Formats: sequence, structure tokens, C-alpha cells
Amino acid sequence: MATVALRPEGKASGKIWEGNRAASGLFDGHARKPVLHETVEATSDGYAHQAELHQYVEEAACSVGPVLRADLDPPAQWWSSLRRDLEYVGSIATYRVAVRQEWVDRNVPHFLGVPSPLITEWATAHGDLRPANLTRTTPYLLDWEGFGLAPVGYDAAMLPAYSLLVPRFAQRVRNTFPVLGTEARTCRTGRRHH
Repeated sequence: MATVALRPEGKASGKIWEGNRAASGLFDGHARKPVLHETVEATSDGYAHQAELHQYVEEAACSVGPVLRADLDPPAQWWSSLRRDLEYVGSIATYRVAVRQEWVDRNVPHFLGVPSPLITEWATAHGDLRPANLTRTTPYLLDWEGFGLAPVGYDAAMLPAYSLLVPRFAQRVRNTFPVLGTEARTCRTGRRHH
């Protein structure tokens, strides 16, 4: 599979531009993801072009769009594979950031109507874990451009959020990732965190 990106020459850098290369160095051979074979960059007419050649994955994604809409009941080994991979990802140190405290402060009150928690526990996350970025059989984790630090349990929490229309799948996510059932503690600022 090949991906191609185009940016103005002065903007050909940053988290998304470098994400797959950084993910390849940390996770290829350790987590189930398409292996990055080669990256080629060139500039012309004031634009930077980037082409990446990834391992071709024949498996279909769990969903064609971000939200899971059709029933899906993967076997136990699918769930254990996903859990192992996310545990491995979370154990790797990175300088990259997927989610910032400022994002939490802005979005939690806006979408949930509650005060934002002060995040004190961070771990490396895929950062865009949703059914469209998981394959049905292995599962392979797709689209690593935005990986980085996020609140502990972020990937596990995003998956049921995108799966609420399929309650059995969303419940299986909760059963597979105990971090989703942990109680919040109150920190000195009065805000809540996990």
C-alpha cells in the first residue's frame, strides 16, 4: 500500500508528516501494524512530496467509516492481540504528543458538560483508535501518523466511543480493557483525574 502527501515546502515537517516513520522505528515487528518499507521525499515548484510504501494488508477494516454501525463479534484471540499491542505501545517512551491537556480542557466540558480532569498519567497511544483503523482478522492497527502521548487508557476509551451503535462490541471493549472501569481520584486542584 502506498500513501502520498503534498505540502508547501516550508511546512513539510511535524507530527503527521513524520508519524509513520517514527512509528515504524518504534513498533514495526512489535505491534501488529503494516510495516513501512520505504519513504521517499522530493521537492519541486515550492512543494514537498512524500511517498510511503507500506506492507499491503488484505484484511478489511472493521468499519468503512469511523463509527462502527454493523454488528461485529471478533474471537477472543482478536481481543487479546489488540490488548497486547496497546500494552506494548503504552510501554514505549516518546517525545511525540497525541493529546494535550489543553485539548482535554476545551473538549470535555464542551461535549460532556462536566469539568475537565487534570491528566496526571500519560502513556504512548495510537491516538486514532477507531473501528476504521482496525482490521477484522488479525487485528492490524492502521494509520499511525498521529501517535504520541495521551491520557492513560485513551485508545481503549476511544474505541467504545466509536462503537456505541453496536452495544455488544462496545461492552467487549470495556471487558477487555480494565482501565475503563477504574475510579477517578481527586487531585489537589479539585479537578478529577485517573
